[in-house]
Amino acid sequence: MAEGKVSLVGAGPGDPGLMTARALELIAEADVVFYDRLIPPNALAGARDDAELIYVGKMPGTVHNPQSEINRRIIEAAEQGRTVVRLKGGDPFIFGRGGEEAEELAEAGIPFEIVPGVTAAIAATATAGIPLTHRDDSAGVAFVTGHRDAEAEQGIDPDGSLALFPGTLVFYMGVKRLAENMADLIAGGRSVDQPAAAIERGATPRQRVVTATLGTIAEKVEEEGIRPPALIVVGDVVRHHEKLAWFERRPLFGRRIVVTRARHQAGRLAAILRGQGAEVIEMPVIDIEPLPMSGDEIGDGIEILLDNRDGLVVFTSPNSVREFFLVLFAAIQSDARALAGWKVAAIGGSTARALAEHGISADIVPEKAVAESLLEALQNQRLKGRQVLIPRAEKAREALPDGLRQLGAEVTVMPLYRTVPVTPEESVLAEARKADAITFTSGSTVENLLAAVPGGLAGVAAISIGPVTSQAMREAGIEVAAEAGQSDLEGLATAVAEALDSAPPGGSE
Repeated sequence: MAEGKVSLVGAGPGDPGLMTARALELIAEADVVFYDRLIPPNALAGARDDAELIYVGKMPGTVHNPQSEINRRIIEAAEQGRTVVRLKGGDPFIFGRGGEEAEELAEAGIPFEIVPGVTAAIAATATAGIPLTHRDDSAGVAFVTGHRDAEAEQGIDPDGSLALFPGTLVFYMGVKRLAENMADLIAGGRSVDQPAAAIERGATPRQRVVTATLGTIAEKVEEEGIRPPALIVVGDVVRHHEKLAWFERRPLFGRRIVVTRARHQAGRLAAILRGQGAEVIEMPVIDIEPLPMSGDEIGDGIEILLDNRDGLVVFTSPNSVREFFLVLFAAIQSDARALAGWKVAAIGGSTARALAEHGISADIVPEKAVAESLLEALQNQRLKGRQVLIPRAEKAREALPDGLRQLGAEVTVMPLYRTVPVTPEESVLAEARKADAITFTSGSTVENLLAAVPGGLAGVAAISIGPVTSQAMREAGIEVAAEAGQSDLEGLATAVAEALDSAPPGGSE
């Protein structure tokens, strides 16, 4: 039997963008992943389809998933020769009991690796605009647990050394005993007027920050309803928060946005929206299914490509680019070199970027990502009698091939894939109903959403990527709250922000 291995992996503070490259690599390779409660959304999206994903999170104040049982199960999986990832929120060695788990593995003789993560204190204070150290205010920082042994009679600072620490104090798990802990610091000599802050759900779209003084922070936290997970920061550095608080000033902060694109496509739009502060709900309602390569139209398209060196190939979406090059390699073991001599047109910026990933710079990209604009851009090209190849979906608008034929081109449509409906999970749909906006990037996303959710999402603003999608929305009875001025993902994100700029948060409950 092959020797198993365990990787103790830090998943960071809750923002998927702050997971390390090594963490993602190990998740993708793992046979089994034991994961905690506070890992980022979609942290396990890259896991293998056959990987076993086991939740071992612990809720404060419960005995669910005791540490001894977690240790036993990790060791048992490794002894079976499996590749194991133990995925923990934050950093494994900072109040994550990673040290205890590593000791158990060492004693059992199991090889292990430690992958650090961005710990909450680093992430949350950065997003709150509170520098942990500052030349004028703090030359050091101490991370402290706000818990203490329930049987201990002394507080967190029995000898006053913590209160006298000449720098910033950051308390993890500090809400429950906040009043007692702050009283201990004051008793030890810290000024009652020193600035203090509480950061709830730091570095996530639900982050909240309240500031006060050492003497009033407990009262302020209770008044504002701050709940775990939250950090308490004590020190003069807190005074920088008001000036440096950048995170909550982003245009979509606190907004929940639904992305309906196919799962493999959703990442880029989700990243753009998250970069503007949104909480993204990925709810794919379509998937991409390649057509059988035995189809005559695919074979005809490849033959035309090989037999001509003065044609025009027109790509109508990033999907068409992706599927075209997969087919090209599978059928003739070729790549971008097969397009030597051909001019290349892309319907818009997203499609042009997909081509660039294959080393191709599009010769023609219209200002608007619609067939009519592309036809206008192609009118100055020599098209009469020229071969034009259009890789695309099985079902699509005929405006482009018909328009090119009217210009005298010899048009061959090369259907490579079809879109198929995906039914959203009930839990995801429940979250989507509470969103501020839902984005549509094609007519098929509109059609399939309504197939899964008759009537759509009431009270949730519907945002369109462009005029063709808007038309499909109106025909389906969905009000178009906004349409992207530029028909690409960046334009769509801008339209979302503008549409929600003055709207109250939250969709229909």
